[in-house]
Amino acid sequence: MDRIKKKLGFGMMRLPMNGEDIDIEQTKKMVDAFMAAGFNYFDTAHGYINEKSERAVKEALTSRYPREAYVLTDKLSSNYFNKEEDIEPMLDTQLAWCGVSYFDFYLMHAQGRNNYQHYMDCHAYEVAKKMKEKGKIRHIGISFHDSAEFLDKILTEHPEIEIVQLQFNYLDEDDPNVQSLACYKVAEKHGLPVIVMEPVKGGRLAKVSAPVASLFKSLSSASPASFAIRYAASFPNVKMVLSGMSDTSQMEDNIATMKDFVPLNEKEQSVIAKARSYLRTEGLIECTHCEYCEAVCPVKMPIPDIFAALNEERAAGKKIDVSLSEKSAECLACGACESMCPQHLPIRDLLTKANR
Repeated sequence: MDRIKKKLGFGMMRLPMNGEDIDIEQTKKMVDAFMAAGFNYFDTAHGYINEKSERAVKEALTSRYPREAYVLTDKLSSNYFNKEEDIEPMLDTQLAWCGVSYFDFYLMHAQGRNNYQHYMDCHAYEVAKKMKEKGKIRHIGISFHDSAEFLDKILTEHPEIEIVQLQFNYLDEDDPNVQSLACYKVAEKHGLPVIVMEPVKGGRLAKVSAPVASLFKSLSSASPASFAIRYAASFPNVKMVLSGMSDTSQMEDNIATMKDFVPLNEKEQSVIAKARSYLRTEGLIECTHCEYCEAVCPVKMPIPDIFAALNEERAAGKKIDVSLSEKSAECLACGACESMCPQHLPIRDLLTKANR
């Protein structure tokens, strides 16, 4: 863990795109700018960007920099193994796709009551310990989306866990579904450092409404996203704040924010509290566009796009596209999406609303 240089990490889930393909040349430029600024932490998973993220890591990072120059995290996702014997071959595939011989961190992905028993039945934690002994993993961790109580259960049952990745941002601080602050305190109780994901909540805290933007402008010309990232990084037990950067302007803004990181002061914290209160009055769907739902949908419904359109309708009066509202009618109401949603959204009810 001592190899981590600064608190900003490059999340490889929202990379620049050319249509359906990752823009590798722009990604290389972003990686180069990130490394040149003194940052070295990268995060990926097998399912990110329709299974293209890990290969992009190889093309843009690992084939171009020596292994000791960067820290790389990958994850074991529940939909890629059915039994214990599947796990090591899955890990080997991930290592090959990323072009490395080991991962610095390997996380049990999106742990919660919906999938934890699957990991237990397949002895995933025990396999991870064996992979660590073989040198394929340096540190074992989890990413987590559930209650603080359930996180405490997992950390109590698995003392081999060395780090916890949590959704953590100022809007979710005391959200009853996410419980960001309560989960942070559980990790702290167990003496485990925290990696922050979704510090700007899938862009929700970057593209804010005019009243919220004016609150931040009263402080400085810094972007709303920069305040969200600094909020997360200001907590002492936060080891790393991930940002999914999809263009060079986002990269430049994040580098400027975190190169010489300064924690939020009391006045800034007060403005953050006001921004949180206002954002909650907007009543928007708190979707982060992670696409976990879409990956398991039997009809491949573009759920995040539908929710973005519903939010635009509410926030800006823009009517939802007819093709999207018609697509929502194809929902089979199977509930697979809801079992995967990190935000615990009532997706089926929201799709019915979109269709109406």
